[in-house]
Amino acid sequence: MRVLRQLGPPLGLILAFFAGWETLVRLWEIPTYLLPAPTQIFQAIPAHLEILWLNSGVTLAAVGLGFGISLLGGLALGIAIFYSPMLERALYPILIASRNVPLFTIAPLLIVWMGFGLPPKVVVAVIIAFFPLVVSTYDGLRALDADLVNLFRALGATRWQILRKLRLPAALPFIFSGAKLSLVYSIIGAVFAEMVVGGQVWRASGVVAGGLGYWIRHATNFGHLDLAFALILWLSGLSLVLFGCIVWIERHLLRWQRVERI
Repeated sequence: MRVLRQLGPPLGLILAFFAGWETLVRLWEIPTYLLPAPTQIFQAIPAHLEILWLNSGVTLAAVGLGFGISLLGGLALGIAIFYSPMLERALYPILIASRNVPLFTIAPLLIVWMGFGLPPKVVVAVIIAFFPLVVSTYDGLRALDADLVNLFRALGATRWQILRKLRLPAALPFIFSGAKLSLVYSIIGAVFAEMVVGGQVWRASGVVAGGLGYWIRHATNFGHLDLAFALILWLSGLSLVLFGCIVWIERHLLRWQRVERI
């Protein structure tokens, strides 16, 4: 019953949206090359399952590497900035400025430097996903009550012990908030880079496996909007699964935390 109460409203809204979409397309007789009906989109998924599976692996590789590098690098840099005021003054403005650089200006340069493979996709994912983790880690370490730190120091705890046993556990809610944003951004960055970088031939079957982003662009350019929408739905499903994994890990590690709604 609890699951139904949680999933019922969003599922009902989604079903109503698709039902209205289907009705409008049928009533107005909108051609498929302009706006396919949901039934046509759902039929395109099993019809192009090989493309979906192969390119999901390419996209997930870029997302996984980009998110993993952002997670490790963001945590390390956030801690370093917290403990070094000089590093904070030097790097924090650069990090903020990097968020204002449009991605479409960077991607062509990365193609020149790294080619058309996986590296430029990972770099774009890292660029866009790195900032939230650095900021959330830094803010989480700063948010700790100073009296608790003083208590640990009075008990003879070293700086490393304070970080490992007090600061990092207290900062976990902030870090997970940044990790969820970073995951979403890494997916956006990887898919955008796939649209720009293009595809590569998957030698096992000859299918072009440039990632889901590449095939969304390819299908749109050739008027196969049913396939383009199918790819978007498939990508949305993968994103929800990945986001759900982060939420599950957060709930498992933060079982001690209880948020009460007033």
